[in-house]
Amino acid sequence: MSNQVEEASEKKSKKKKEVENIELQKEIETLKAELDESKDKYLRLFAEFDNFKKRSVKERFELMKTAAQETISALLPVLDDFDRAKKSAESGAETFSEGVQLVYQKLYSILEHKGLKSMESTGADFDPEWHEAITDIPAPSEEMKGKIIDTVEKGYVLSDKIIRYAKVVVAK
Repeated sequence: MSNQVEEASEKKSKKKKEVENIELQKEIETLKAELDESKDKYLRLFAEFDNFKKRSVKERFELMKTAAQETISALLPVLDDFDRAKKSAESGAETFSEGVQLVYQKLYSILEHKGLKSMESTGADFDPEWHEAITDIPAPSEEMKGKIIDTVEKGYVLSDKIIRYAKVVVAK
């Protein structure tokens, strides 16, 4: 009888251990699932933060590139006035002193250094993405159709972004 009691006791302890093992396995699986979920959340959060940093750097760089856009746009009429005075001096109506010429060149070179480029339009094909047609005139020859005859106001580009479209006369 003591053998039977011991066997029964052993069976109970084995069943108890099996139940404990099953419970531990379930707990391990639950913890693994929670760990996988936490890892996934961490990776997503890390990727989101990395994208945020990249976007912030890009936005800051773009802001620095075009920070002076408003000031440069305000100076464009001054450049236009200089160009008109220079043209007038070349036609012989007025004189364009050497000092004024130096000031013009210095201003223009500083603005070029900051990323400003003027558009050369006269004689080029008309492109509505770069030019603003003020008027059109009959083409003097067949090959001039669709080309720009005259530039009324120069267009300017600042760091590959148009800040003023060229105002032109197009041959039709």
